[in-house]
Amino acid sequence: MESTPKALRRIPLFADLSEDALARIARVAHARAFAPGEMIILEGEACQAAYFVAAGQVRVYRLSPSGRQQVLTQLAPGQGFNTVPPFQPHGVNHATVEGITSGLLYAIPTDDLRRLVGECPELALAILQDFAQKLDHLTNLVEDLSLRTVRGRLARFLLEHAAEGQVTQRWTQDEIAAHLGTVRDMVGRTLRAFADAGLVRMDRQRIVLVDREGLEAEAES
Repeated sequence: MESTPKALRRIPLFADLSEDALARIARVAHARAFAPGEMIILEGEACQAAYFVAAGQVRVYRLSPSGRQQVLTQLAPGQGFNTVPPFQPHGVNHATVEGITSGLLYAIPTDDLRRLVGECPELALAILQDFAQKLDHLTNLVEDLSLRTVRGRLARFLLEHAAEGQVTQRWTQDEIAAHLGTVRDMVGRTLRAFADAGLVRMDRQRIVLVDREGLEAEAES
């Protein structure tokens, strides 16, 4: 299934490109459906393409030698991944990406992306802006992992994922641990400590934020 300029314009990275640039991209981009839990790319394999999410959500993560997962980010429609390796000699995928939900993405083969960036300065600028956003995100992630305690990281995670006073998605402790760069037992102990301190309470497997100011103070630790 081929992409179309109209469909590509719904992706923020391409939204301000000229019709000519969009038409060039549409000629080489291919639509690909994915399912929940489907591996889209694997860390360490040769880079074949850059990808842009049109519908659904994906998880980007790396694995330690022991098999522990560190989630780098979750991506929603309009966001891209694997955009760096195409511009590296013998580029390989930097992370594994799997579907969280069912969805649709557009793939631009590595050779075509490099050629298009050379032909379209406006696309090159858009890719550089995307690189800058990813660098900011990874810099913040490094800061969290190296300078904040697990209590601080968990407090920030709960605040960022809460709506109307509760963490709306039913996160498992393993999933939270993968986001925080820790292990399940540490997440469980910290959640119990937060509950004992009156910061949160568990309500039918959802985490309800009782004291947001207290959690904000913990998030700075």
